[in-house]
Amino acid sequence: MNKVKIGKLDSQLLEKVIFNNIKLHRKEVMVRPGIGEDCAVVDFGEYALIMSTDPITGAASEVGRLAVHINCNDIASNGVEPLGLMMTILAPEETTEEEIDEIMKQASTEAAKLNVEIIGGHTEITGAVNRIVISATAIGRQLKTDIVKTSGAKVGDKIIMTKTAGLEGTGIIAHDLEEKLSLIFSREMIESAKKMVDKISVVKEGIIAGKIGASSMHDVTEGGILGAVWEICKASKVGCNIYLDRIPIAEETKKICDFFDIDPLKLISSGTMLITITGDKKDQLIKNLNESGIDASVIGEITQEGRYIVRHDEQTEIQPPESDELYKVI
Repeated sequence: MNKVKIGKLDSQLLEKVIFNNIKLHRKEVMVRPGIGEDCAVVDFGEYALIMSTDPITGAASEVGRLAVHINCNDIASNGVEPLGLMMTILAPEETTEEEIDEIMKQASTEAAKLNVEIIGGHTEITGAVNRIVISATAIGRQLKTDIVKTSGAKVGDKIIMTKTAGLEGTGIIAHDLEEKLSLIFSREMIESAKKMVDKISVVKEGIIAGKIGASSMHDVTEGGILGAVWEICKASKVGCNIYLDRIPIAEETKKICDFFDIDPLKLISSGTMLITITGDKKDQLIKNLNESGIDASVIGEITQEGRYIVRHDEQTEIQPPESDELYKVI
């Protein structure tokens, strides 16, 4: 028996035991499961239904907030505004009414900010889990002609990154390991790191990039920046050059990652969007993002083959994502 590593399944295992076991293909399905694809897309005539589902398993606090944003972010990676969300809450025995109430207050508040309605779900106390697990499914609607896929990157495209690397992971660690961090770092630094959770939505940048004409988008989740870059290239059958000195990393992230000896470029980073776009549109995209209060950087370009991170004059091949760095400390 082969034991599976903690975290989401790696690309080889996904193809072997998940994708290869999906036998039926209906003609209405426009986008099916694939490495790096954030959403399924189903044909509904002039429009398509966009759907995505993700759980929250790597955090102990702020789970209601995170569940909303990580799922709505996937919808936004198709260039569309999310409109509905279904939530399943599995809670261990001895969970209190107040804890469930807090989760729903968080989820409701964040959903309202995004103009997303919580349209259904399921809540259950069960001995099958030892901590609260939330799985949610988000939906959106888009004209079929305007759909953006992870697999759309083209040779020559520029790679745009929004915000900073390791964003969500930094916020989770600061919330869940606050007491441990307080022995080393200042209260001000820890509070600043905790506030990174406030930046985990990419809905705004997804809609902006969709309107300008992004060729592909990918929300940076488990595996971090390097994992997301690799998945875009795998899905699009292309290569890339990513320049290390162009990747923005917040000081809070650097300090926390140094403390725990983890790599910020492989740390979960919901709130960061990778966007590929033609060179003639990149300046307009960055301008529009900046005008909406979103920092954006050109960190590389799509090439014919070979997936590399460039440090000075040295190229290092980007490997397929493995278990996220978060699981080394949480």
